[in-house]
Parts: sequence; structure tokens; C-alpha cells
Amino acid sequence: MARKAVIIGAGPAGLTAAYEMLKRTDMMPVILEENDFIGGISATLEYKNNRIDMGGHRFFSKSDRVMNWWLDVLPLQGKPSKDDVILNRTVELSDKKDAPDPSKTDRVMLRRPRLSRIFYLKTFFNYPVSLNLNTIKGLGLWRMFKIGCSYLKALLFPIKEEKSLEDFMINRFGRELYRTFFKDYTEKLWGIECGKISAEWGAQRIKGISILKVLKQMFLNLGAKKGKAVETSFIENFFYPKFGPGHLWETVGADIEDMGGKIVLGEKVTQIKKENGVIKSVVTESGKEYEGDIFISTMPVKDLCKAMGDVPEEIKEISEGLMYRDFRVVGVLLNKLALKNKTKIKTINNIIPDTWIYIQEKGVKLGRIQFFNNWSPYMVDDFEHKIWIGLEYFCNEGDKIWTDDDKTFIDFAIDEAVKIGIFKKEDVLDAYTKRVKKAYPAYFGSYDKFEDVKKYVLSIDNLYLVGRNGMHKYNNMDHSALTAMKTVDCILGLCDKAEIWNVNTETEYHEEKK
Repeated sequence: MARKAVIIGAGPAGLTAAYEMLKRTDMMPVILEENDFIGGISATLEYKNNRIDMGGHRFFSKSDRVMNWWLDVLPLQGKPSKDDVILNRTVELSDKKDAPDPSKTDRVMLRRPRLSRIFYLKTFFNYPVSLNLNTIKGLGLWRMFKIGCSYLKALLFPIKEEKSLEDFMINRFGRELYRTFFKDYTEKLWGIECGKISAEWGAQRIKGISILKVLKQMFLNLGAKKGKAVETSFIENFFYPKFGPGHLWETVGADIEDMGGKIVLGEKVTQIKKENGVIKSVVTESGKEYEGDIFISTMPVKDLCKAMGDVPEEIKEISEGLMYRDFRVVGVLLNKLALKNKTKIKTINNIIPDTWIYIQEKGVKLGRIQFFNNWSPYMVDDFEHKIWIGLEYFCNEGDKIWTDDDKTFIDFAIDEAVKIGIFKKEDVLDAYTKRVKKAYPAYFGSYDKFEDVKKYVLSIDNLYLVGRNGMHKYNNMDHSALTAMKTVDCILGLCDKAEIWNVNTETEYHEEKK
């Protein structure tokens, strides 16, 4: 009789684990998902045939294992997508004979150009920050002089013990550049001063970027021969499912069920039963009990420890002190943007070419804007004539941003975007809003004691924690998938259980080229 695996959560990590089990083991997984959709924060939601990517997800990884896995599920396009055709844009296609045509099939992965910039002082700056004529012109010579002096000071007299994210950033960028491009956005994201956030967040998200890399790239550009392309430090394109990230995870979900696995929606795990130090079953809010031999959790660690009930008091106290940041998005359908495309990049209706922009402007709570037309033309019902964007806000449950009714918050978000010149109110055709709980595990609160929680869960032989919330680790989607793959490796005896926690500990920036 096949062994049973109970997987809590149908996000990227949970779905990858189930898929890997069915492909590589004799185990039969059942996935319990509290929402009525799969994909977690990588879901793609639909509103009147327009699709919203909940957070913006580039399908790029330094792990060939993950990249090949994604392309196994959704093969790379063999023909241009419809916007490539209209723009006569050259795109690198798959050379496989049976590579799919996006105009004829949905099971396809697109290759998309990468561009995201910072919007500050009503001017666009490259992201990651680069030192070029546009940056100097946008900031002015006085600001640039102060940035240079500040960095030299940081280089000569670095903060010896990096206790906080602020220390981490100042050592790499200098205080002036940190204040210009990093401080406000980061504090908008987390709702707390950078001086109160663990430096570990910087080690995971910023990694090897520094002014030295920016200067190196500047001199490479200056030294390049005319007409010769310069090797850049960051990826220039990425893969993206035809209908957004949720499209891939919905496809994986369908494959799991075709292989005999089970996905149960609307089943929130509220109790975890243990005997002799191992988990025997989980109970859901509806009262149903699911027994298993192996248990994989992607649920927030705080909720996991609460559901177990019998955790030691000190572990319970730490888990209850773990904090999260929540998220709310407003999708806005427009006739046109007020922002002008001043780049040389061709786009449909000449809209700005970015997939997203980071909002660094003071006086607004708006954090980031996605431009879904540029992610994939198939995300927008009438992509040739309408523009579909996502206004993203970071908040905590209970904040006004979270509790405002839909109309009140939509009006607020539209007013902020109008205020900073993104679009005009008369060009708004429709709007929609959605909340996402626990989108970002936080590196403050009781996080400094998280290692004790980690040791405790590792002591439970048949329990594996994977994914962003499951490990309380700010993983990208590829890292989450890789933790699931490693978990199945461990179940098969191919690696040690502790190795799962080593994913996303490399020091290089995650979007650098190999």
C-alpha cells in the first residue's frame, strides 16, 4: 500500500513537492489549501478577462534544475507572441521541432524582455541602480557629489558590526545613496525603520550588489567599442507563462490530479496531532481529519506551532512573535497612461516598457506598479487598446489600507497614482482590489530567535517545512520550488534534512547572470 503524504498549502512549494513525489516516489499526496484557488502568492487572479499577477513573478533561476522543471511543465514558445509580431520584435525562440505556438496553444512559456525602474522625483532611474548620464541628470551634480563623498566615507570607515538592514546598506552604498534610493521604499515595504530590521534581509535580497559593482559596470560601458554590446551584470530577459504565474501552477495542479494526487480547496488546517514525537494527522476547520506518513508544511510557522498545541513554551512564545507584512493590490483598467515612453524600446501604443516600477516618491503610500501589458499580452483582454496595471500596497492586517472597503480604497489608490502623474482620472475605465495575507515573512519581531524554532521543527522526523512562509524566509519562487525538490530528495534518502534550509543562502544577487 502506497504511503500517504499530507501537504499543507497549494502554493509553488506545496505543488512542486506533490508533483515530485508522484514522479519519483510511491507516495500519494493530498494537498490541503485554505483558499479557493491554488498558487499562493504566485496565483494569477482574473477580473473581467484581465489577469493580475499577485506580486510580479519573473521565471528566472540560477538553478538549472528549477529552470528545466518549469520548461517541462510549460515548454518555451517556438513562434512569436502576438505583441512580438505587431512590433516586429526579435525574440529568441525554442529550436525544438514541436515547440508550441502561443497563438495556437495555452501550454506555453514566453520569453520576455526585462526592465524595471525606480520612479523618483517624477524621473525614471535604472534598477538596480546604475551610474550613467540619466542618473546624474536626474539627481543633479550636488546630490551626486554628496553620494560620492558618503560612499568614500563608508568605504574608509565601515560600520564594523552590521546589526541592522540600515547598517548593511550604508556599508555597501554609503548613507546618501541609501537615503536616496533604498530607505523610503524599504520602510514602505516593511512598515518599520530599517534600523529595526535584521541585516539578514539584505543578505538574502540585495546580496552582492554594491557601488563597486555599479562603478565597474559604468567603466565597462565607457570602455566598450562603438557598436559592440556590453555584457551586463543582470538578466536581460526571463520566462513567463502565457497567462501569468498562476497559469503554470494551475497546470501543475491539473497534472498532479491526473497522476492520482488530490488537491482539496477550502480546507484550512487548524490542528496537528502527534504521537511519540511524530505527526499522525491534521484536522481542518471543517472537522475533517487527514492521516499521513509524511507531512510537508508551507503554512506560516506561527500558525503551524499554534496548530501543534504541545510545543514547548519558549518555542510557542517565539513563534507567536514572528511577524508578517500583508499586501493589497488595485487593478486599474485605463484608456492611456500619462507617463511617456522616452526610451528607445518599442511597445504597443508606446506605453512605458517596464514590467513594474518602484515608487520612491514621498507623500504617497503606493509601493510599486505593475504593467500587465508588458508581462504578457495575453494578460489583458484588449491589450492593443487598453492598459491594465496593478497598484501595489504593503500593509498589516488591521491597517486602514487593509480594512478600507473596496470603493474607498480604490478611490484612494487612484488619487495617489494621479497625484504623481501615472495617469489621469478621466482615463480610468474600471478597477478591482484584492488582499493577500502574510505575503512577506518579516525579519524583525522575534525573528532573532528563529533558530530555536528551526531546531524544534527539525526534531520532528516526519515533518518538513518548505517555501516562503513555511520556512519564514524571504524566498523567491525558484527558491521555494527548490526547497520542495530537496525535500523529496531527503525523503528518498539522497540528502540530509537540514540541507533544505541551505537553499537561498548564496551571496550573489539572484537576478545576476551566471
